[in-house]
Amino acid sequence: MVFDFHTHTYWSDGVLSPVEQARRALMNGYRAIGLTDHVGIGNVEHLITQFKREREIVERYWDITVVVGVELTHVPAAGIAEAAKSARDAGAEIVVLHGETPVEPVEPGSDAAAIDSGYVDVIGHPGHITEDEVRRAIQNDVFLEVSARGGHCLTNGHVAALGQRLGAKLIVNSDAHSPSDLLKPDFQRSVALGAGIEHGLLTSVLEDWPQELLQRCLARREG
Repeated sequence: MVFDFHTHTYWSDGVLSPVEQARRALMNGYRAIGLTDHVGIGNVEHLITQFKREREIVERYWDITVVVGVELTHVPAAGIAEAAKSARDAGAEIVVLHGETPVEPVEPGSDAAAIDSGYVDVIGHPGHITEDEVRRAIQNDVFLEVSARGGHCLTNGHVAALGQRLGAKLIVNSDAHSPSDLLKPDFQRSVALGAGIEHGLLTSVLEDWPQELLQRCLARREG
């Protein structure tokens, strides 16, 4: 089974509708998929409303769990806490930060601001995250992403090494923008191993921690 909490649809820069995204994910072996299109602040409520409408019909007929959320993208670091709270207040079940990837000009300090915000669940492609930031992510129960996406994956080894040494919760996400980006179980495992995840930790990274995150998101839905 695949748990993937970071994907994009045509509501931002992806190519599929949320329904088709869910269908193709189901055919790839997904148990749960997060719909996390790019947002700042202005379009959050509209996006969440649309996702929930499409989620209702997907889950009524297909055996896949759809987690409705956002990816805060290139938000000023000083405004991340405000934006994340706004997303959660609007009904986002998961908030992902577009982390400090080495291939985009994300403002320095974004990882730290998200970790300390109290509203962000996952730091997507955290880039050259520091040891202190990883320790704070552990303290604040923030998950760190090992990314399957080209470019963003360049620092997977750094993230995985620090995360394993310090005890952070690591998950593998696709950051899918097109059908070919969606994961399959063997490839997700390969991404984890390629990042340097130890064999003994694979079950935690691919199953246990994703299921823990899923339960957090479902509790928000029900609450």
